[in-house]
Amino acid sequence: MPKKIDPAVKERAVRLVREHQDQYSSTTAAAQAVARQLGLGKETVRRWVVQADIDAGTREGMSSGEREEIRALKAENARLREDVAILRAATTFFVGELDPRSR
Repeated sequence: MPKKIDPAVKERAVRLVREHQDQYSSTTAAAQAVARQLGLGKETVRRWVVQADIDAGTREGMSSGEREEIRALKAENARLREDVAILRAATTFFVGELDPRSR
């Protein structure tokens, strides 16, 4: 399971990459330098920067808000499917109990 990283560290890493991006040949190189400095994975920092760009609207992709909304909707959908399955089982049970042929 991935370790939980403090949001302040995440914000600091993204800010540092953006501040020092002009000193490096690419965003990946800047992310690698910042990751080394903060003791984080280079790919983790690079993905944070990409997601921050998406959330800011400067890059195409699914924003964090949209991603969270989809996650919540999928969880609600799973709960509703489970409820429907329970109700179907209960209906089948009670129909069998009310059937006069079964007495």
